[in-house]
Amino acid sequence: MDSTGEGRAGWAAQWPREAAARVRAAEGAGSVETMTERSADAGGDGARGAPAGLPEKILITGGHEIGGISSFAEALRGGFEGRGIGVEILAPGTIFRRRQELRDARILKILSTAAVFAAPVARRTLCMAHGVPRADAQGWRTVCGIIASFHVANRCSGVQLVSVSHYTAATLRAVFNVRTDAVIRNPVKPLFLEPVDEPHGERNYLTYAGRLIAAKNPHRMIPALRDVLDENPGLRVCIIGQGKLRPVLESMIGDDPRFEFRDAPDDVTLREWLRRTRVFFSGNEVEGFGITYLEALTQGCIVAMPAGGGGLEIAPEQVGAAVQLLPLSWDRREIVAALRRALGQVWAAPDTRPFTIDAVAGFYLEVDSRFAPDGRIAGRRG
Repeated sequence: MDSTGEGRAGWAAQWPREAAARVRAAEGAGSVETMTERSADAGGDGARGAPAGLPEKILITGGHEIGGISSFAEALRGGFEGRGIGVEILAPGTIFRRRQELRDARILKILSTAAVFAAPVARRTLCMAHGVPRADAQGWRTVCGIIASFHVANRCSGVQLVSVSHYTAATLRAVFNVRTDAVIRNPVKPLFLEPVDEPHGERNYLTYAGRLIAAKNPHRMIPALRDVLDENPGLRVCIIGQGKLRPVLESMIGDDPRFEFRDAPDDVTLREWLRRTRVFFSGNEVEGFGITYLEALTQGCIVAMPAGGGGLEIAPEQVGAAVQLLPLSWDRREIVAALRRALGQVWAAPDTRPFTIDAVAGFYLEVDSRFAPDGRIAGRRG
């Protein structure tokens, strides 16, 4: 059987009811609404009925990670509170203590991936796919649990699944057959959008900021970074963050004085480091979004990121200029070539309007408006 429209039509004629439903699902699966682009709705739910109106309150589950989900939750709270809606941030493990609020259709819930397991008892709930599960980093048991939770969310009438990038949505669909109801990219904190009062100082750093874990691949960058420092005596490397990989990195670097480590700083300190940075680099090939890429771009950095992942959606017009792509092979010579190109680029300001906390809060409220007053999506069962 071929994959053309004629082949599908013939199959549908042979098996009318089941086939037609599968064909409609297959043809609609590739179209996901991007709220930042305000494309046409692709939820496939038919008539929605009367909207639920603005929520009386919003519950958001955060995370324990350095930056990442915690940063997302804090930024989103600022956007909603700026619109006069109260927000409470909870640890994912405490969500079941709020069972009554989970069922309350007057309250919007935004659940991080670690809290998606609460979907079956929830109403008026947006479950987040912050990235693609990794069996090599998380183990199959964790990955299977996450994917099972996403499938449960897909079947719940009181839940919509939101991905932080089209890359995440496409991968979840293609590999795990998980449906994304909308794509909403993460907000950047207002601190990183403030005008610079003083000219930037000398930019002589190549900087990494984030969790020090193998999935981010900082250890694969060290040999190439050394080569670049040898070619450019005035440059230094700063590695900012904490994590299990730090002792490995310290052992690789030894007593080389051109490298320095900094613990995870507050946002103001991170911004100041970025303003001293020429090239910001990070290496997660399957990054769901990568808010630190955007933060670095706003502060005048050239960004070096892998040629894969959701980070490519932040400023696609800058790829080949202020955004340089690292090889997925992690070949040392190719990494050096990418960093050389990055050092030779002239920075250009990215368009940050879709990433402000107010804009992103508005996108979430648009998706929330699909819920009926009882906290369900009209036409869905479950």
